[in-house]
Amino acid sequence: MISRNYTLKKAERLCNWKTITRLFESGNILYTSYFKVIWSKSLLQMPYPAQVMFSVPKMGFRHAVVRNLIKRRIREAYRKKKNVLYDFLNEGNLQIVIIIIFKESFIPDYISIEKSIDVMFRKLIIAIRNKENIC
Repeated sequence: MISRNYTLKKAERLCNWKTITRLFESGNILYTSYFKVIWSKSLLQMPYPAQVMFSVPKMGFRHAVVRNLIKRRIREAYRKKKNVLYDFLNEGNLQIVIIIIFKESFIPDYISIEKSIDVMFRKLIIAIRNKENIC
């Protein structure tokens, strides 16, 4: 039986300002029903196949409590489902950085966020395959 690691460590979070700025300037953009995803190949060597940052804009939600609730739900869904993405990236020996921006103006329940994360991973894998010419 294969043991899966369902944690989200500090090294898996995108914190480097230069990388974040470069992503916003020249990253690849992908849209799903709830998210705008900006991604790019990593220029730095990382201990994990992906680094991720989550964002909920202040424009849609004035109160930090609500923004933090949505970010917690997105982080939890990502944490549970990330192995699909990690398996693909490990197969191709790729490393990427991702910014996930919530783009809706209502508070979704956890189940719909989880489904949207699944869809996002499928679209992201297809986009990476097309960009890297991986079969």
